[in-house]
Amino acid sequence: MQETVAVILAAGKGTRMKSALPKVLHAVGGQSMLRHVMTAAEQAGAKRTIVVVGFGGDQVQTEIGAAAEYVLQAEQLGTGHAMMQAQPALAGYTGTVLLLCGDTPLLTGNTLQQLVAAHQQSGAAATVLTATPADATGYGRILRDKSGQVLGIVEQKDATPEQKQIGEINTGIYCFEAAPLFAALAGLTCNNAQQEYYLTDVLAILAQAGQRVGAVEVADFQETLGINSRVQLAEAEKILRQRKLLELMDSGVTVMDPASTFVDASVSIGEDTVLYPFTWLEGETTIGRNCRIGPNSRIADSQLGDAVTLHFSYAHECKIADGVTVGPYVHLRPDSELATGVKVGNFVEVKNSRVGVGSKLPHLSYIGDADIGSGVNIGCGTITVNYDGKKKHRTVVGDTAFVGCNSNLVAPVSVGAGSYIAAGSTITKDVPDGALGVGRARQSNIAGWVEKKK
Repeated sequence: MQETVAVILAAGKGTRMKSALPKVLHAVGGQSMLRHVMTAAEQAGAKRTIVVVGFGGDQVQTEIGAAAEYVLQAEQLGTGHAMMQAQPALAGYTGTVLLLCGDTPLLTGNTLQQLVAAHQQSGAAATVLTATPADATGYGRILRDKSGQVLGIVEQKDATPEQKQIGEINTGIYCFEAAPLFAALAGLTCNNAQQEYYLTDVLAILAQAGQRVGAVEVADFQETLGINSRVQLAEAEKILRQRKLLELMDSGVTVMDPASTFVDASVSIGEDTVLYPFTWLEGETTIGRNCRIGPNSRIADSQLGDAVTLHFSYAHECKIADGVTVGPYVHLRPDSELATGVKVGNFVEVKNSRVGVGSKLPHLSYIGDADIGSGVNIGCGTITVNYDGKKKHRTVVGDTAFVGCNSNLVAPVSVGAGSYIAAGSTITKDVPDGALGVGRARQSNIAGWVEKKK
């Protein structure tokens, strides 16, 4: 297979989105529309991606970064004009140009692979991806001769009544050979209803010059849908999430209620894991085998091992090892790491901390900026006092230590291995290994005080 370069048109504002954000950066299925298109192009074999930017171009470049090259279409004068702006970046290139739209996030790499393969095997100068929707209104129509050869494309606004009866439509997705494409671009004019340079006219120019123009019909028209409004964005979201859940179930994951389970395209989950209703899995999250996740849980950009149970909880940017139990009502904040067999119970918050093998944080505690050893028990209501008003400080608790309930560990402080903290203590000094730390006032009982108060 010869070299392929993807050119993605992403210059439009997307007026109907009613947003300051460029249309192609709106998220669907956990990623921007443009990211989805770039992924499909890469899966189709594109080794290089050029994005044509316009409105919000700086935002697009910030979001996508070095994953693409960028050219500017300062005035949006049509798809042909956009391709003209990309032409200098392809100077000297003689391979295949895969031309895509940045607002088609439902496209799959498999469909684009088929398009590129058919184009290159046929020896055509251009190949257009077509579809036959139930209603072709608004789409450019594919014009063919009596033998079925593609003659060109006519836009809806320029079509005759007879041409509007044609059911086969242009999806706006093409493969071109670079040399004939660039030659045809030189012949484009804007003599049409929109006064724009149509890329579709390139196909007619090539056909009239005796060059072969091919067509490949997409199996699922939904893949080619362009997103132009918030309503269409929501429809695409639903389709992408359905695809993901079907993929997971086919791979051995149980999804108890697909209608109330939301999993981003980038998430990976092992066999025999069960997802309960109202579970959100987002970003670069990985979940191992035999886990029980949910209900009413959200996990973002986190890594979970095997046999993890997490319910009624929120975890983001953290690591959870095998056999950990979390919840209910737990918040695991960024840079937290729970080792094998840890238990984190109800109403506990963990932030930027490491908790060792088999340790327990049963309930009603805040563990922030702490290093907790293995086999530690953190009593109910324990607080690591990590902030002095200016700086954060760390707390260290050694292996097998026992921290009594309602204790405050005022950082920086170290609690030694095998030591005990008496319930109700405020610990401000280090506690040696094997010692008992007590930090509370001695109790006094005043006889008869109640009667005197009356």
